[in-house]
Amino acid sequence: MNTDEIMDLALRMVGFEAIPADSEIYVPGNNISKVLFGIDIGSAELLMAKDQGYDVVISHHPVGGRARLQAWKVFEKHIDQMKDAGIPEDVAREIIQKKISALRHEVHSANYDHLPSIARHLQMPFMNIHNPLDELGRIRVAEEIARLLSVKRDATVADVMASIRTIAEFQEALTEVKLGHGGLSNKAGKTVFSHAAYTNGGYEVAKTYYKYGIDTVIYIHISEADLAKLRAEGVGNLIVTGHMASDSVGINPFIAELRRRGLEVDAIGGIIPG
Repeated sequence: MNTDEIMDLALRMVGFEAIPADSEIYVPGNNISKVLFGIDIGSAELLMAKDQGYDVVISHHPVGGRARLQAWKVFEKHIDQMKDAGIPEDVAREIIQKKISALRHEVHSANYDHLPSIARHLQMPFMNIHNPLDELGRIRVAEEIARLLSVKRDATVADVMASIRTIAEFQEALTEVKLGHGGLSNKAGKTVFSHAAYTNGGYEVAKTYYKYGIDTVIYIHISEADLAKLRAEGVGNLIVTGHMASDSVGINPFIAELRRRGLEVDAIGGIIPG
């Protein structure tokens, strides 16, 4: 395989027609048979890969180039997810603008060529695949929740959390699936797994879900400041699943596909076995 084929495989697994803004091939490569894959990759991992004879390094998170500078565009996927939950598009679009502005401002100071330049110097093929694999994870968790709610219509928040914990990556993680706010005995009701939109929607997105009839929102992480605001309002339930475990839920099926195609893949840097 080459780097284009690896990226195309990730896209096809979730039905994407184009590479999203938070994913990129920084240094292309051909005749790939040995892969080093990590959630976060730095210069040490690139050097290790070169020394140990890997053919490509794949990072999950965007680390440079266009993927670092334009990843904020993927945050707009919250709009489609909110529309699917019954929120009007104009409301969803307005709600995310403040966060979009902050993300665009923050990235302006990024050293976007740091790691790509090291990879080029080492002649080490290097890429990152973010949103397609997050979408794989979102689908896996959403399907598990839908299965629960289809057989137990009066499921509680605790039931939803227990259902998520049946997925292997959450069982193996050192972090826990936690209740951010709400009550374990509360009826889960309408439930949304808000993920695969670059980063969590914070206070504004969760608050809007509650306003439009969603009872339980699931994030993979949230800031303490946003969580405090939600707790103060006392509306709805928020489950937090944990970052590394949730990313791994999407990464592992992709690694399995690479291995089925005969590639040797070593998973490091936070990937939890499934």
